[in-house]
Amino acid sequence: MMATIVVKQIGSPIRRPKDQLATLKGLGLNKMHKTRELEDTPAVRGMIAKIPHMVEIVEEKA
Repeated sequence: MMATIVVKQIGSPIRRPKDQLATLKGLGLNKMHKTRELEDTPAVRGMIAKIPHMVEIVEEKA
């Protein structure tokens, strides 16, 4: 069983650098308060760490 995390978009990409917008889209987020359940991998954790002001981890599932 793969561990997953639920990520929620809490910040707007308006007036942010293009790489931050691309990271947000890479996580599958594009609207405020949208949530996605993603695999808990180092790559996903790195993407979240790059834009901590725009996303939050809602829950972590084992």
